[in-house]
This record gives sequence, structure tokens and C-alpha cells, in this order.
Amino acid sequence: MLPKSKVSYLIKMIRIKFLLFFTLICAAANAQTGNIKGQILTGAGQGTESINIILKGTGKGTVTAADGSFEFSGLKEGNYQLIGTGVGFKRIDKNVSVKANETSTLELTVTEDAQELQTVEITGRKETSYKNDLSFIASKTATPIKEVPQAISYITKEVMRDQGTFLMGDAVKNMSGVNQFTFYDDLTIRGFRMNGGSTTQLVNGLRTFSGFWKQPPVNYLERVEVIKGAASALYGNTSPGGTINRVTKKPLTTPQKSLTFTTGSFNTLRTLADFTGPMNESKTLLYRLNLGYVNAQGFRNLQFDKNIVVAPSVSFLPTDKTRINFDLVYNRSNSRLDRGQSVKGNDLYSSSIKTSLNAVNDYLNEETYLITTSLNHQFTQNTSFNVAYLRTGYSEDLLEHRSSNVNGIDSAGKAIDNLVARQVFVRKTKSFMDNVSLFLNHNFNTGIAEHKLVVGYDYIQSVTPKGSGQQTASGYLLKAGGAGAYNAKTPEKYVFYDYTENGVTRSIPKPNISHYDLSVQNNNMEDPSKYIYNVVANASTTPVFYKLHGLYLQEQLKINRLQILLGLRYDSYIDKKGYTTSNETDITQHALLPRIGAVYTLTNNINVYGTYTKGYNPQDATVQSDPLSGGPFDPIRSSLYEAGFKTEWLDGRLTANASVYQIEQNNTLYSANAAENPNLMQQIGGEIAKGVEFDVTGNILPNWNLIVAYSYNDAKITDAGSRAADQVLVNRQKPNAPKNQGSIWTKYTFVNEALSGFGIGLGGNFVTERNVSINNTQTLPGYELLNAAIYYKIDKFQFQVNLNNLANKTYWVGGYDYLRLFPGAPRNFMATISYTF
Repeated sequence: MLPKSKVSYLIKMIRIKFLLFFTLICAAANAQTGNIKGQILTGAGQGTESINIILKGTGKGTVTAADGSFEFSGLKEGNYQLIGTGVGFKRIDKNVSVKANETSTLELTVTEDAQELQTVEITGRKETSYKNDLSFIASKTATPIKEVPQAISYITKEVMRDQGTFLMGDAVKNMSGVNQFTFYDDLTIRGFRMNGGSTTQLVNGLRTFSGFWKQPPVNYLERVEVIKGAASALYGNTSPGGTINRVTKKPLTTPQKSLTFTTGSFNTLRTLADFTGPMNESKTLLYRLNLGYVNAQGFRNLQFDKNIVVAPSVSFLPTDKTRINFDLVYNRSNSRLDRGQSVKGNDLYSSSIKTSLNAVNDYLNEETYLITTSLNHQFTQNTSFNVAYLRTGYSEDLLEHRSSNVNGIDSAGKAIDNLVARQVFVRKTKSFMDNVSLFLNHNFNTGIAEHKLVVGYDYIQSVTPKGSGQQTASGYLLKAGGAGAYNAKTPEKYVFYDYTENGVTRSIPKPNISHYDLSVQNNNMEDPSKYIYNVVANASTTPVFYKLHGLYLQEQLKINRLQILLGLRYDSYIDKKGYTTSNETDITQHALLPRIGAVYTLTNNINVYGTYTKGYNPQDATVQSDPLSGGPFDPIRSSLYEAGFKTEWLDGRLTANASVYQIEQNNTLYSANAAENPNLMQQIGGEIAKGVEFDVTGNILPNWNLIVAYSYNDAKITDAGSRAADQVLVNRQKPNAPKNQGSIWTKYTFVNEALSGFGIGLGGNFVTERNVSINNTQTLPGYELLNAAIYYKIDKFQFQVNLNNLANKTYWVGGYDYLRLFPGAPRNFMATISYTF
């Protein structure tokens, strides 16, 4: 028997040898392994979270982090197939070679895939660049824009963020063929006017309207889209120039939160918040909440705007086949209604662009809400059903002193250039709209042909209920009491007062509302109770009810490189004339609206297309109901011919699109500019717009963004109707329809170490000369603006300064006449700090 000490020694030696042997084995094993490390980015260079990564055949898998990074370690030497998948993205397939004691580093890019996305937008867009690949508005399917046989312009939230944009008018300046008509929610597209007070606006593809007086805020929007030309084959009565669609931000499957604070010129204070993410672990319940508060004075005298925006959105995805979404946008605005600048005679520079005709105690209080509920269910991989309901509500409480659209007069009825006649409106109104839309998508194949079929039905109802009202005060004081229009043949009936101009005093008719004297700028506190109010019919407060039933069918046929789109819609439009009165009657109109288009793929980068559509628009129900308008009027009818090409470059990061078009329209209404009756309208027999548009959007490099837009548009009146006096209007350029306009914006973010985090933005836009109205020769000069921005990003903070109108140009965005001009803002800056967490 061995001694105890010897046994202990032998056991110790065995342990040492075993540990040594195990260490050698492990070292040998480690010597034969390597690692894979990588990052998955979007085309704009942003990290992509929650992409599932697997190594085929190994059982190994992981998910990308918030910055898109992933890692595999301890891999045997050899070749592997890496597969990446994510909802809404094209699959990634990458062969990777792993060598012993080395790390293979990968940088991969993902792109959105139309085939993987929902039929309607329920969950949010994952792209974070200036470029957007898909449109739902043009075909009611998730179709790549390059495959839509019609021009589409868009602006993403990233562009609006980089430009410091808060209102719609600032967003659309980046789009070809879109121009402001006034300060309001009021635009021309390809020379044809559309505004928020009409029914040609969409929110998430559903019909809505706005209060017209204020441009909608954009902080809750994912993007703004314009489908050029009539979209009537899918949406019924729309503007022949184009239709604006506001796409709200939808919930994302990954948590994101941001806070933004802006201050700057015109006493601007702006606070925005955007929160999104899953509400449960299974990510079947998602939310998004956008909040906004703005308090700004504006550059115009007496103008201000206080805005509160609350926009929650919830998506419920109980199964991979059913998706439910709820959206609310609530906007409360307190402001003054700005009717524009007035000048002396025909001298645009005779008064300051700050000149406003308001009284100090004027106000405009508005509330707008949009409530949307939608359901998408996929019965099979090829068949889905969609139903959506949008309720829009609007209320207005207004007191305003404004121009009467004419100058003050002397005893002979001759205009006095220094004086602007004023009127007063006191108004309370409410309006509501309901839109129910349901459609079925079905995809199938017949031989080599692929088919996408859409069958749908729309119901639209708009109501201005009884209970709205307006008081109007205007005219000249009568000795016998009351007020009325001035008649130079009977001056003895009117009250006169002494007016002094250039040291000369003369007696002139005394107005019911004091004239605005451009020489002294008399913005005072006024007493509305002292005015004499006239009882007149008013279109904006007349009870209105109309409804529309629409049935449509659309086929997208694809045979190899050729795609053909065929659409047909039948509308029944019912307007209740004399609504709420004992003489209420239904006026029914019908329209059959065809659409045909084709896209041909020349190469992987270039598609060519052509399209033809017809449009139809009943005249505005409020105008038709107005006894002073001169109606009833015939409906508006239009047709569109368009061709162009759509291209993608730089691995799909950059698009360049061009189009040529011709739009013909009949029966447009214009103001007759009658001083004795500002409500009087005249109907023009025919108009035509011919033009060319060009758009470039995307990323030259992941850190270099670019937008370029240009349009040439010749929009003229071709038929002035039967009155001989109107023939002078033939070949006259349509109001606020410039022949040339364009814009450019670029942002570059430095990537070298010394300037890491810094970025610069530079851009500008130009508009050529425009007519102000069709009834006189008043015009607005063209203008060119230069804008810039500086950015600095450190960790989760970004500092941003936007500098607008650097050259401090005096310019006008639009107008009705020289007593109602809408000037653009002088040089200004906005400083923003944002925090993302």
C-alpha cells in the first residue's frame, strides 16, 4: 500500500495533466473557429431593427439590434449562407466565408418589398429617406410608383423635417406643377385650382375637406402625395390637375420616441412629440401618438396662430391575415383670418407686405377632427377585403374686418386709391363629411398573364346642417337710416364726412365700416355692435346636403414587360336643393368615368408609360345653392392625356421621372369680380393645360440626399362662352398658374471623423410671372428664393437651424386682385433641437 502522501501526489499530477489536455483541446477547437459581424442598413444608411438573421443549416439565428447590428461567434471554418428576413422587406441572401481566427465583416442593405406589405397602409413605413417606393393612392394596391401609369409626386416626413416644415404650403413647394393660390389651403396643380374647402382632398385615400382658411399642419404625416391628373376612376369627382393625399404616420413594430422644440423668427414657438412602438410582447397591438403645439405671430400685422394637434393611431394585428387600424387627428386653431395685403392702384410696392386690414379684436377659432377606422382581411394569399370609414368634422367661429374688394369712393363714385372699402363678417358654421369605402383585391394568373383585380364601392355624404349663421355689415350710411350701396346719382340720400388727403379736405360718403387708409394704417379696436348689418343670403352658412354613390372596377394586367391598367367608375351624385326647407328636392347627376394606362419596362432601370382618364365634378353645392351666384351651373368635365418615363438609378436609391400631358376642362367657374355682387360667378366654356414635368428624388450617396423638380405649364382659356364681352379672355393664362416653376433641395452629412455629425442643407425655388385674375391685366412678378440649413447630431440629440429667403426677396405667392394679395415671408430663421430615444 502506497503512503498517503504518494497517493495525493499522483492525484495532483493526474489533475494537472487532465487540465493541460483539456486546455490544448479547447485551444485546438478555438483555432478552428471564426466570427461573422455585420450591420443591416436602409438605402439611406439608417440601421434596421428586428431583421431575423439565420445561418442556413446550422440552427443559429439572431435579430438585429436598434442600429441594425448582429453577430455570430464560434463558427467553424467554412462557407455559410446568411438569410435575412423582415416584414415589409425583401429577403437577404448572402454567401459568407469564415476563416479560422478571423472575423468576416458585412454591411448589407435592405429594400421595401411591395409584395410583403399590407394591401392598405396599416403599419408604418420603414424607410427613413427622401425616397418612397410605393403608392396606395394610385391603384388601391401596394404598387411600386414606377409601375403606376400616371405621374405621382410626394414629399416624405424626412424632407419636411430637414426643411423645418410645419404647414402644407411649405411642403408642396418641392413638387413639380404645384403652386400656392393664396395663404390658405388653396393650391393650383397643373394650373387647375383645388382647395381644402372642396371635396378633392384625401386622407389615407379617403375623402375629406378642411376649413380652407388655414393650411393643415404636417407634423402627424408620413408623407404628402399628389397623383397628377384626374383620379376620378378611383375616387369620383376630383380636380383634373391632381389630387392631394395626406398619409398619416402609422404605428411601428419597434419602439421609437422623439421630442422636438423649435423657436425663431416671428415669435415662433413649436413643440412636437412622436411616440410609437408595440403595446404587448407579441407585437399584435401597436400605437403611435403625435402631439403638436404651435404659438406664432407671423410676419403680417396683427396675425397670429395658436395650434394644438393631437393625433393618436392604434393598429391591431390579431393574426397575420387580419389588421385593424384606428386614427384620430384633432386640431384646434385660434388665430385671425388674413385676407391679404392691399396696395394703391396698380403699384405692388405702395404698401408694406405686412399690411393687414384686420381690427385688433378680430378672431378665427376653428376645430377640426378626422376619425378613421379601417379593416384589412386576407382570405387567401391572393384575396383580401378592405373597409374603411372616415368622419370629418369642422366648426368655425369668426369675426373679421376685411376688404370689400373695392376702393373707397368720393361723391362722384370715383375710387380713392388710399382708401380700401371694408366689410365685416360675423359667422358661426359647422360642417361634416362621412366616407365609407370598401373594396376587394384579387390576384390570379391566366397563362403567362398576371392579374390584379379591384372591385369597390364608395359612399360619401357631406352636410352643413341648419344652425349656421352669418351677419354682414358693409355699404354706406343712409340719412334715413340703414346702409346700402352708394349711388352717385342720388348723393343727397347719404351721410358724408370730411376726408383729408395730401393736405386737401373733401366731403365723401361715410361708410358703414370705416375705410382702411393705406397712408395711416388704421388697425384699431372696433365695436361691431355699432354697425348696421344687412340680411343677405350667404353660401357658406346655407344648409347643404349632398351624397355620392360610386361603383368601380379596375384590372392591372401584366404580361412579361407590359402592364396594362383598365378602370371604370360609375357615380350617382345627389344634391338636395333647398335642403331643410319645404321646397327640398333631389337633383341627381350621373357620370361614367373610364381610365386606361400602360407601363412597359424597357430595362431594369427604365419604365415608359401612357394614360388616358376622364374627370367629372358637380359644381360646389354651396355655390349652386347661393341665389346670388348666378347659377345653377353645368358640371365640370375634363380629360387627361399623359405619357412619360420613370427610372431608378444608383442601386435604386435615386429616381428620375418625366411626363408630358394635356388636360382639357369645360365649365369652370370664376368670380365675375362684380363690385355690386362679390358672389356672382361666370362659367368659362373651355380650358386647356399642356406641360412637361421633371422630378428627381433620393440619395446620391447614403449621406447625400437630393430633390429636384421642374415644370412647364401652359394653362389657357380656350373658350370664354357665348358672351361677346368675355371673348377677350380667350388665350389668357389661367390665374395663379405660372408657366415655369421649379425647386431644388440637397442635404449632405459629413462622414469624415473631423466633421462627424455635421450636415448642411441648401436649396431654392422659383416661380415665373402669374396672372392674378382673369378679368383684368393685374399680374404678380416671378421670384427666386434661396434657403439653407445647418445640422449637428451628437448621440441622440440633433441641433438644426433653417435659414429661409436668405436674399430677403419681396414676393407674392398668389392673390385674387391688387386689393387681396398674399405675400411670402421675408428673411427668417428657425432653430430646432430634437431628442430621439
